[in-house]
Amino acid sequence: MRAQIGEQQEISDTEAKDLERCVAAGGVAVLPTDTVYGICCDPEDERAARRLYALKGRPAARPAAVMFFALEPALEALSELHLDERSALRALLPGGVTLLLANPARRFAPACRTDPATLGLRVPRLPENLRALTAVRTPVMQTSANMSGEPDARTLTDVPRSMREGADLVLDGGVLPGRPSTVIDLRDYHEHRRWHVLREGAMPRATVRELLTSLE
Repeated sequence: MRAQIGEQQEISDTEAKDLERCVAAGGVAVLPTDTVYGICCDPEDERAARRLYALKGRPAARPAAVMFFALEPALEALSELHLDERSALRALLPGGVTLLLANPARRFAPACRTDPATLGLRVPRLPENLRALTAVRTPVMQTSANMSGEPDARTLTDVPRSMREGADLVLDGGVLPGRPSTVIDLRDYHEHRRWHVLREGAMPRATVRELLTSLE
């Protein structure tokens, strides 16, 4: 199942269901997010993860984020989170950030790769034309839909042809902002209330500081 590249801007409810079915069946999908185009699969399926990594040319040891399409399912799934961590997630998400969290339950091993103690979490703030994706209740393992080391994809045609042709499902969300997520390390947040911006992207560092200091 592949969407037509070109005019389509809005993701339909049917396409959101197609994405759920594709991932549940062990497939790999290209999809729009609030930042750049991504490629995704089931975060519990090692075989699908290896296929995704092969399509991207990504080193096998590098982790990928786990994306939930709404915040509440993420909070429900990560039951081990402490209250202060939950407050931080509610302050920052949904949004253009990837949060590095302590992962004591060792969840989503195919996404965490060689660092099972760390979980990368994404909950995108989807614009109106992508809002149908918020109905997807299951998480996906997600990384940017570009060859490793190459520029991020702002449009579907920016996604390498080999990746589009190798995926089981391709969704066209039109032109995206094109700036990747800001990466924030919250692994020491519960113990020491420390946080670090490892990569500034879609959410400015000043906004991160404002949101987290408001919790103090």
